[in-house]
Amino acid sequence: MKIQNATKQKKQAQKILKKTTLLLFLSATVFIFSCTKKSKVDYDLDISETLRWHVATEPPSLDWTIATDTTSSHITGLLMEGLTRHGFKAAEVTTEPNLAMSWESSKDMKTWTFSLRQDVKWTDGVAFTAQQIIDGWERLLNPKTGAEYANFLFNVKNARAYLEGNIKDFKQVGVSINDKGQLIVALEAAQSYFPSILAHHSTFPIRKDLIEKYAGKWTEPGNHVGLGAYKLKIWDHDKAVVLERNENYFGKKPKIKYVLGRIITELSTALNMFKIGDLDVVDDFPSPEVRMLRDTKEYRLFSILAVYYLGLNVKRPPLDNVKVRRALSMAIDREEINNILEKEKIPAYNIVPPGLLGHDANIGLKFEPETAKKILDDAGYQDRSKFPRLQFGFNSSENHQRIAENIQAQLKRNLGLGVELVNEEWKTYLKSLQANTYQMFRMAWVGDYPDADTFIGLMVTDGGNNRTQWGNKRYDELVKLGVSESDKEKRKQIYFEAQRILNEQEVPIIPIYYYRAHRLVNARIKNYPQNVMDKFDLDDTEIIK
Repeated sequence: MKIQNATKQKKQAQKILKKTTLLLFLSATVFIFSCTKKSKVDYDLDISETLRWHVATEPPSLDWTIATDTTSSHITGLLMEGLTRHGFKAAEVTTEPNLAMSWESSKDMKTWTFSLRQDVKWTDGVAFTAQQIIDGWERLLNPKTGAEYANFLFNVKNARAYLEGNIKDFKQVGVSINDKGQLIVALEAAQSYFPSILAHHSTFPIRKDLIEKYAGKWTEPGNHVGLGAYKLKIWDHDKAVVLERNENYFGKKPKIKYVLGRIITELSTALNMFKIGDLDVVDDFPSPEVRMLRDTKEYRLFSILAVYYLGLNVKRPPLDNVKVRRALSMAIDREEINNILEKEKIPAYNIVPPGLLGHDANIGLKFEPETAKKILDDAGYQDRSKFPRLQFGFNSSENHQRIAENIQAQLKRNLGLGVELVNEEWKTYLKSLQANTYQMFRMAWVGDYPDADTFIGLMVTDGGNNRTQWGNKRYDELVKLGVSESDKEKRKQIYFEAQRILNEQEVPIIPIYYYRAHRLVNARIKNYPQNVMDKFDLDDTEIIK
């Protein structure tokens, strides 16, 4: 590019700067979002047929058997289907037919029979079969897979024994196919909500032939197949994921042809792209922006079944001392944290969110800094200079950073403790959690099904998603009792007792808040999904042209 005359260039630059400043001012105060009618092209996609969605991080895995994070779950939810699915049009979350047309249970709810659809094909044209469900469950329970959601099937007869190596032949596990082609599942104990669990991606069928052929590359475009409303077209790692409508989908055909998930780790960058019309949906953005955004027509705020919490590694001193853990919990003011998040969340003191059987706002340790000081004294740390500096890990995000810095300041102010903050990119952070790197760490959990068990069961001894190394025999017993108890009042009391152990007595985690999700949706997008489980279901979504 040739350089223009310096004086002329300077005058032009000043004009451009004035215009740019004016535009930025209008954008910041009036906040007019662009919604172009003109057809643009991105990744060779016609934008008039493309939903452009902000993805906050590279998906760790599109292998639905082993995926554990919400990013991977949202994408695989469009690429794949399970025996059942969740419905959100009624007042309560429902469990609806999907690959299974219908199901029934024995009177004791320990044997379930699923009748499967016969008209379903994978995106490569291969027919869906009951055996593919069994293959998926065998892979989920295979200890070599290392699937963190294997515990979802522990109530299936002999499932845990197979995972732990006490049974070698998977045919001894309680899942089989009868002579009518129905799937028969035998459970260890009654479980009224068992069909609801089967809407979770970890229980989905697999194509064993392709996994064996391509190994770790089976999730790449060209190798990947699914049963979902969309198929994988492009995975430009760390940049974008492109999904294309599956024209042979057995369910309701989506109206939108393409989904372009742009991978943008900086929330402020994603927000700016939304403002200029380069993104249609942004699921998160810096909290200081909320005041300006909440009065716009593009803004959405809704509750979801999710909890944000701090995990404490109970094997790492000084957090191996329960008094220290209790003191930390009582020294953190959740209301203060909610204030820096523009009061969009609900302060939490126990693990079960509002709206589920088993929630009780009175359970948990409340903010009592003076009591916290005394408990820490009793733990042997009257001299705070002898208290080791804590390392607090979290995945990179402007909001996570803001929360971590506030907790760091509160623990210094209220207990005189030093905390070192360490942030990592999401995939690296997950590896650090698996290696038990941190004494304290940030985590969040979105309900996998609409039942308190998905939260209570998270913290069982040696649970795949229990990163605290904590275990408690009585707690484990209560979780098992809660699964099989059909009386609602008794079940509620079981979960109350479990939470008192978890959130008052032992404290391996410190709940911070229950989620209310905020989102920005471009005016050209109609009927974008909004539900308590934050499911990314585009059945009714369309683009206004």
